[in-house]
Amino acid sequence: MEDAAHEQHPTVDHLLAKRLSLAAATAFVTVNIWTGCPVLALWVGSQAVEQRALSMTGIVVVVVVLAVLVFVMAALLGWLNNTYDELVGRPAIERRSPWLRSMRAEAEGHISQRVGVTLLERIVVANVYVVVIGFLVWLVFFAGPIEYG
Repeated sequence: MEDAAHEQHPTVDHLLAKRLSLAAATAFVTVNIWTGCPVLALWVGSQAVEQRALSMTGIVVVVVVLAVLVFVMAALLGWLNNTYDELVGRPAIERRSPWLRSMRAEAEGHISQRVGVTLLERIVVANVYVVVIGFLVWLVFFAGPIEYG
């Protein structure tokens, strides 16, 4: 009888392990949106054409594969966020575009203050900061001048 009760109420360590694994998965997916998806799309595009020169077929394949991969990764991020919210007991909030909301509707900022920002959301924001700052550093210091013609 004790085993059944133990299975229904997971331990604090078990919940912490689940939260950390969801955070690690979120970090992995977020990093791969910026790195893995473009590299895989370029590789698939290079395999799709039989010549070494740039072609429209290769470009179209890269764009389509990149769009599909980023869509899948974004959907996976949404699923991870919803799973994390359920795990920590965060109330589900309805997210609507501003033009679909009532004029009397509660502002998005008030909702964020009430429910707070989760660890997964902080991971995604931190990743975006790192990528943007890294891109700016590369652009200013390492990219070199643009040569036309």
